[in-house]
Amino acid sequence: MQKVTMFTMAGCPYCRAAHRWMEELMQEYPEYNDIELEIIDETEHPDIADRYDYYYVPTYYVGRDKVHEGVATKEKVHRVLERALRG
Repeated sequence: MQKVTMFTMAGCPYCRAAHRWMEELMQEYPEYNDIELEIIDETEHPDIADRYDYYYVPTYYVGRDKVHEGVATKEKVHRVLERALRG
């Protein structure tokens, strides 16, 4: 299992949707609750965000690998969580 790092911005409607889908998926797949999840608001923590190579939010990293950037769907979020779970 690998850690998921998610970059967001306050007020981003795509980030809110991604959060909602993560919550839904964690209810549908209880094993996802065991995944270490770090959510970083890039406006509050630009020092951390600057260490990563991305432009759009939401962006997901599994371990150190960027696995999704930009507008997400529930299926894309599901793939992120599956990748983290299966390592």
